[in-house]
Amino acid sequence: MHTFLPIAYFENQFIPFENAKISIATHALHYGTAAFGGMRGIPDPGNPNQVLLFRLERHCQRLSQSAKFLNYDLPADKLQQIIIDFVKKNKPSKSFYMRPLVYTSGLGVAPRLHNIEKDFFVYGLEMGDYLSPDGISCRISSWTRQEDRSFPLRGKISAAYITSALAKTEAVESGFDEAILMNSQGKVCEATGMNLFIVRNGHLITPGFEQDILEGITRDSILTLAKNFGIPTIERPIDKSELFIADEVFLCGTAAKISPVKQIETFKLPETRPITEQLKEKLSAITENKDPDYKEWISVIPLE
Repeated sequence: MHTFLPIAYFENQFIPFENAKISIATHALHYGTAAFGGMRGIPDPGNPNQVLLFRLERHCQRLSQSAKFLNYDLPADKLQQIIIDFVKKNKPSKSFYMRPLVYTSGLGVAPRLHNIEKDFFVYGLEMGDYLSPDGISCRISSWTRQEDRSFPLRGKISAAYITSALAKTEAVESGFDEAILMNSQGKVCEATGMNLFIVRNGHLITPGFEQDILEGITRDSILTLAKNFGIPTIERPIDKSELFIADEVFLCGTAAKISPVKQIETFKLPETRPITEQLKEKLSAITENKDPDYKEWISVIPLE
């Protein structure tokens, strides 16, 4: 059962969450013509009268770029101010997740992006761990990730997540926690809503953008942290067989943060994960504003 934050931003105003409703004829509901973001926030451990947001500017930039695929001009700075006001009005006291979404709000029936109204809303809910921090099991999905030549994968487009939904249900109903998707070239791509990293012989390896992955913000953060730690990082195609013999595997995303993988199909992975734990510990310290070297990644929102 979800606990939603009491105030939503809807149709250019802040209103009670339960009053934010759309018509059953809404265009985006029928055609997936929407794009969304996901942002985490926590009450500042050192000051309960302020909230910390992780990489707010980058999240707003990505959503603004995604909106362009919908023929919608939504400036990143406007998004950023709305989200700051949203946090101030809700005054969250627990760890939470925000979902901003841009969508075709008109009631037309033709699949199109021209000559149709667009809109934007934000809501939030309390959220702890999305996946078990102790490690998860994964299967290789029978579903294949879309290709950029037929789908704008540089945007976080809602219609793409039908594949994620199919893969997630397939995984859970066959006894696993999560699914790993391959791309159309048969290479490892990503999980249902997370990017993927492996460690082999001290090297941190992840699929590059050319492998039809989402341009993940947590992924970008991890690559920066690893380079600053002096961990060799490589962006290249990953074969399925490499997953089974990797020294470490983890998934990452805004909701998932860093989630270690303990099993893929029938292959058990090592229980010792030094690089995963090092990155996880550092990312946690940054999000709690305890690392002065990465203060530019944290937006401090005063609630009073």
